[in-house]
Amino acid sequence: MPDYHDLRYLGATDAALPASPQEAELEAVPDPHAELDYLVRFTVPEFTSLCPVTGQPDFAFLMIDYVPDGLILESKSLKLFLGAFRNCGAFHEDCTLTIAQRIIGAVVPKWLRIGGYWYPRGGIPVDVFYRTGEPPPGVWIPDQDVPSYRGRG
Repeated sequence: MPDYHDLRYLGATDAALPASPQEAELEAVPDPHAELDYLVRFTVPEFTSLCPVTGQPDFAFLMIDYVPDGLILESKSLKLFLGAFRNCGAFHEDCTLTIAQRIIGAVVPKWLRIGGYWYPRGGIPVDVFYRTGEPPPGVWIPDQDVPSYRGRG
């Protein structure tokens, strides 16, 4: 059994939101099923950030899918990282791609896909999609099934 005592956030009662996404630390743990290819999905229906120009809040439904390659992402550190965007001014594209790149840097997955389904700003929903390439053969990759804008649900 791996030793998880070096995790900074999981189990900590004093884990505060980082001041910014840059200051946030994404933690990884050894994959207990590293011999298998499988999909991990994080669904984030209430992601928030700020418009870098107006300071107004922006809202998105994020769906993050990845196939581990020896490490899995610790979810509390992800929650704190994503929460750090609440006071961060960045365009939709920047937020979505920054999240993808930070996850890639933390766990170096075999495959990653992120869908950033942003609620309208100025009457136009902006959706941002990124993936690292083709998923490994044989892995079940369900559709993201986030409705096109009509209240997103």
